[in-house]
Formats: sequence, C-alpha cells, structure tokens
Amino acid sequence: MQTMMKYWLSLLLCLAACQANAQTYRGQRTDPVEADRIIAVVNSEVITLNELRQRLDSVVSQLRRQGTPLPPADVLEKQMLERMVVDKVQVQFAKENGIRIEDAQLDMALNRIAANNKMTLAQFRQALEKDGIAFAKFREEIRQEITVSRLREREVDAKLLVSEGEIDNYLAGASAGGSAEEYQVAHILVRSPESASPEQLQKLKAKAEQILDRLKRGEDFAQVAAAYSDAPDALQGGNLGFRPLDRMPNIFAETVQKMQPSQLSPVIRSPNGFHIVKLVAKKGGASIPAVQQTHARHILIKVNEVVSEAEAKRKLQAVKERLDHGGDFAELARLYSQDGSAPKGGDLDWLYPGDTVPEFERAMDALKVGEVSQPVQSMFGWHLIQVLERRVQDVSQDRQRAIARNALRERKSDEAYQDWLRQLRDRAYVEYRWEEQ
Repeated sequence: MQTMMKYWLSLLLCLAACQANAQTYRGQRTDPVEADRIIAVVNSEVITLNELRQRLDSVVSQLRRQGTPLPPADVLEKQMLERMVVDKVQVQFAKENGIRIEDAQLDMALNRIAANNKMTLAQFRQALEKDGIAFAKFREEIRQEITVSRLREREVDAKLLVSEGEIDNYLAGASAGGSAEEYQVAHILVRSPESASPEQLQKLKAKAEQILDRLKRGEDFAQVAAAYSDAPDALQGGNLGFRPLDRMPNIFAETVQKMQPSQLSPVIRSPNGFHIVKLVAKKGGASIPAVQQTHARHILIKVNEVVSEAEAKRKLQAVKERLDHGGDFAELARLYSQDGSAPKGGDLDWLYPGDTVPEFERAMDALKVGEVSQPVQSMFGWHLIQVLERRVQDVSQDRQRAIARNALRERKSDEAYQDWLRQLRDRAYVEYRWEEQ
C-alpha cells in the first residue's frame, strides 16, 4: 500500500512540476513565481502549500476578529495542516459512502448565512470579495462543512443508544435540582492514537502537562488551544459554551462541578487522549421549564425538478393574494398544500420550540395570532404560515422523556465523535512533506 502511495506521489509531483514549467514556457509570467508544492498526501489525494496558506490567511483573520492572540507562526502552520488532513479524511469517507450535498441545499444554506448577517446573498458575496475571499471558494468550504456534519449525523449520532434507565436517572436528577446550574467550559485535547504504546502515551501526557504549566504561568487559554488542541473547536479557543452537567461529556461533568470559575483542571485521561478543562463561568438555570407552544397551520409548495424556486414562490404569492382578499386558509391549504397536513387544512397542531426547521420557526415566532406570513423559504420549499393561538404550559411527561433523551444523546455525541474521528484518522495513509519546503 505505501509503495503504491509513493508511486502516485511521485507522479503527482512530476505533473505539478510539468504544469509549472509549461506555464513559464507559455510566457504567462515573466516574474519569478514560487511554484506550488505538495506538503501532505492523504490516501490518494494531496494538500498543497498554497491551499495551506489560504486556510492560514482565513484562520488568522478569524482569530484577530475574535481578539485571540496569535500562536507562533510555525506552530499554527502545523496545527492547521493536521486539521486539513482530518477534514480531507472525513470528506473522502463521505464521498465513498455516497454523501452528496446538492447545489440547491448549498444555496439554501448560503442564503441562511447571508440572512443571519442581515444581508441578501448578493450583498454577502460583495462583502466577502471586499475582504479578499473568493465566493466560489467560500461556497465549497460551506459544502464541505455541511458534508462533514451529515457524515457525523449518519456515522455517529444515528448510532447512539440511550436506555430507559438513563432517562429515568436524568429526570430524577432534574427533579432534585441536579441540573439547575449551567457551566461555561473550555478545553484542550491532546489526542492519542487508537493503539498507542505506553511510551507514546507517556510522551503525550508529558506534552499535556507542559501545556498545563504554560496556562498556569498565565498564557491565554484561547491562544494555547488554537496552537495545541487537537479538538475540532480549537480555533474557537476550545469553548463549549454554557451547558448543564447533563449535556457535557461525563469526564467534564465530573470535573467541573468541583471547580470554581477561572480554575484549571489537572490533566485528565480519556479514551481519546489527555484533556485540560477550564471552568470559564457558571450560572443558574431551570432544567425542564414551562415552554411556549404555538398552534399553527401552513401551506407548502415544494421545489423539485419540475417546479423551480421562482415558480414555487410565484404560486405561493398568488395564494397569499387570495388570502388577503378573504380566501379561506383551510380550503386553500387543502387545494394547494403539498404535505401531509393538507387534508387537515394545513393544521400542524401544537408545536414546541425545535419541532420545525429554524427558518419556519423564526417566521412563525414573529407572527401575531391570526396573522399570515409572507412566503417563507425552508429546505422543504416555500410556506405560508398562520398562527392560530399560543399557550405556555409545563412540558408533558412524554415530552420530558424526549428532552431527556436528546440531552443524553448530546452528552454522548461529543465523546463518540472524537473516538470515531480518531479511528478514521488512524486508518488513513498520511505522508507529510515538510522537508521539501
């Protein structure tokens, strides 16, 4: 296998050199230009120096916007290359297993990102290009992020099991006030290979202890996390945000409840490696509060190969005009809506927060009782939404168990994903080419 990989690597290097020479001979550039080169091979694909530099430029800009002190350039460079290796391994695995993100799904995600920045997609594109970010490249990076997210959902989240006994224990703890506080946690992970030898583990533990010493001497946690953590959230300073104990990995939950804000944990061993945890802050909160429910109905026109987005929106605008002139919502839903609620006049019954996709829920929450929305786009198509009534009440027992199940799945998810990612990375063929720089 390694011999074959080296053969392909040599061929790729020759091709890269030939392309660079051909460009020179064509007279496209007369100034000296540094040739791009391969700095890592990941299975049958490569990562080039220019790709690394582009990612570094983006990350440095992100860290500066966050106010995070920059790690040393050489440290950040190697850290970023390893992240690119892990990303490429995941994308390769996704392709091999038939996970594809269609252009229509990608366009919808980009529209959501633009809307979250209070811009149209055209305005958002202009803003990116003004900052020197090519829109086509940004678009493909978002496609990759969605691909990795879908992969995690299928390979990790969908396989998590939560027993009825675990749910009972969770609800008993919540009733006793066990989840009344939320903790803001940041962490650093020094990942260990799946079959690490005792000598390797000792070296990795020593590395974690050295990192902890630097933190104790007052170095910025976010900067150290960006430089040395192997966790996916390293460039966010390892910050997990506020979570109740029941939504944290067990190893963190057992540690932080004994800590005070700003305190650092000792080095903690887990199956994935060695962790350092910082308790940033904590606050009170209710574990299972009373919630607002919304009774709503809608009319949906789907987008497909026959009906374009523009055509679906136009049809829905025509229905909206009929409603504005006294048309009956239930009757029009039965005539035109294209989902299972149509025979019930579009009635969706009582909805809890999180029951619908974010675009639908945001539009619904902004409506007054009796009001009909303008056309709203979601991953399912275009909707007209009407709120019939609202109420606030305690969550039913079945709903409590569903909330508990989701919380426990989230708690297990991070640990399971890290374990799966470590195994995937260890199975990959990776060859670094730093010595050629």
